[in-house]
Amino acid sequence: MNNPDKEGDQKKIFHPPVMMEEVLSSLKLKPGGSYVDCTIGGGGHSRKILELTSPNGRLTGLDRDPIALDYARQYLEEYQSRIILIKSNFVFLPQVLKQLGITSVDGILYDLGVSLAQLDHPERGFSYQFDGPLDMRMDPEEPVSAKDLVNELSETELAELIRRYGEEFWAKRIAAFIVQERKRRTIQTTGELVNIIKKAIPARSRRRGPHPAKRTFQALRIAVNQELDKLGKSLREAVPFLKAGGRICVISFHSLEDRIVKETFKEISSACACPPDFPCCVCGKKACLRIIRPSPILPTNIELERNPRSRSAKLRVAEKVE
Repeated sequence: MNNPDKEGDQKKIFHPPVMMEEVLSSLKLKPGGSYVDCTIGGGGHSRKILELTSPNGRLTGLDRDPIALDYARQYLEEYQSRIILIKSNFVFLPQVLKQLGITSVDGILYDLGVSLAQLDHPERGFSYQFDGPLDMRMDPEEPVSAKDLVNELSETELAELIRRYGEEFWAKRIAAFIVQERKRRTIQTTGELVNIIKKAIPARSRRRGPHPAKRTFQALRIAVNQELDKLGKSLREAVPFLKAGGRICVISFHSLEDRIVKETFKEISSACACPPDFPCCVCGKKACLRIIRPSPILPTNIELERNPRSRSAKLRVAEKVE
């Protein structure tokens, strides 16, 4: 049964779970099933999965953010006999499942991106809306912070990072302004970085589109947390743990993530990988996934009104075929 107090508390601390109904229906939940939430965050999706797989469905939840994990542990306390929570990056999913003795599951969920708890707490250093230490680490134990990258990378490296991960048109100019500023003093806060970015981007460009620092902050966050580096590898390594007919669902929040998910699903769902001019197949590759629909599922207008943070979300779903 839902606990209204906990539901309200969860929404205050974490953003409302994105595309909840779409995720639940896509996972094809069944009582007694076994599921994995690779990025448990505030536990919103996980709570509904546990509710709908009663009385004995099980869930394994991972998150590298210890604050999120501690909250999820409290939020899901009533399901503690049916859930295992592990502090880990989803790139280590195979190792985690093997250590737990789990050989197959009915569904796997990835909810990528940054949480409201991270964005709205200035001390985490994720947001360009608040002044705080320039950090951005999802796992505070990781050695490299945004401050390290901003103050230690060369101008060329910074420009490439901002261009590649932020798709920022003014990447070279922003990098040049950062390097010029850090010659005078170390850049230590998000507020200082925002001011530098605003100076670097011409006024006419700042008046259009999103916040001028959005793309640079996205780029730094992705780099600090290595969000894209092993996403495709993680998806490929997760699929063998799915039972036949099991579903894998991925919610992404920007084009770079979505492109990796789309291409990885396409690769795993394709059979023969031989060159087109080969007279017959010699690779023996078999399709392991069936893509449920070619285009991603998008938030409804009702959800967009209720939760504007969902506007960039895309959900892709595939099913194990062997």
